[in-house]
Amino acid sequence: MWRSIASNALTLFIVILIAVAGFIGWAQSQYRTSGPLAGAICLRVDSGSNFTKVSESLLAQEAISNGMLFRVGADYEEKTQALKAGSFLVPEGASMQEIVDIVTRGGQSTCGTEVVYRIGVVSSQIQLRELDPTTNAYVLATAFDPKSEEEVPAAYKEALGDSDVRYRLAMAEGVTSWQVVDALNNVDFLSGTIEELPAEGALAPDSYEVRAGADRAALVAQMEERQAAILAEAWSNRASGLPIETPEEALILASIIEKETGVAEERGQVASVFTNRLDTGMRLQTDPTVIYGITNGQGVLGRGLRQSELRRATPYNTYVIEGLPPTPIANPGRASIEAAVNPDSTEFIFFVADGTGGHAFAKTLDEHNRNVAKWREIEAQRTNQ
Repeated sequence: MWRSIASNALTLFIVILIAVAGFIGWAQSQYRTSGPLAGAICLRVDSGSNFTKVSESLLAQEAISNGMLFRVGADYEEKTQALKAGSFLVPEGASMQEIVDIVTRGGQSTCGTEVVYRIGVVSSQIQLRELDPTTNAYVLATAFDPKSEEEVPAAYKEALGDSDVRYRLAMAEGVTSWQVVDALNNVDFLSGTIEELPAEGALAPDSYEVRAGADRAALVAQMEERQAAILAEAWSNRASGLPIETPEEALILASIIEKETGVAEERGQVASVFTNRLDTGMRLQTDPTVIYGITNGQGVLGRGLRQSELRRATPYNTYVIEGLPPTPIANPGRASIEAAVNPDSTEFIFFVADGTGGHAFAKTLDEHNRNVAKWREIEAQRTNQ
């Protein structure tokens, strides 16, 4: 009898082991396999939260099928204490294991709200954008000029109190150092002071991720470091026989190229015009340098140049002076710096607007005069419309 009982007990034990093994295998499969999420979501994890609350949020959004398995899996992988606060993009069909990794990996929030401060040549703008999880693209929620007298949008004020909001500063190519400092001093999510105006041309136009309360001077230093690296790399790869002798002269020329065209494909041609003029001893005769001599880079002129200004002798009037002006006239981007040290090989000496946003280039004065006449016809037609 005891032998029978022992045999039955052993059989039961084996059945239980098989059942447990089967359950574990099923649980692991459920934890690792694709989940029920039909479309990407933005999962918010508040500071001080835990996996119980996260699992409840995921269940409510139908991102997981079993909250207990989700929590047990996180515990088994020893990630329970690694939960991070923030807003996280959970892709369609994400497994429980993938979601656990997303909310414990760390780093900046991958979705939710983003504040972008765009520093432009004409004006600056703060944009509040929200990520649309279904398209993985940011959608503009509101925008305003921080220097205007208009009331700051309530949505922006609320966002400033959110710890996981992402901040980014986008500096346009061709802005001056004064414009950058003025913009940084007018944004309320940065701190500290900028003691000295950075040298013109020394700041790299780019997109900079920042954190709320970031130091303004440290951000400027980062811009300077990035521009110095870009210039050094471009100068080391420069073409031979250039009419410029130092990286500083390359930066000056790049800033003129930057202000003369907004068409990326034209930079090499514009650079060739100024290179050819420098090679032949011709004056550069470029309006943006004259404008800089009037404004000192402090904002835009807002009107056309007068004949008296084109004739007036200043260090920046390239209609009067020989060669390059003494400093850059803006902060050029990488493409303009590279064009300055590797210009296209052309015989162009002149260029004028062609009515499309680009320019018509010419080798001779007669050809240039014909291009100018065409441009004046276009201007007249636009005036009469």
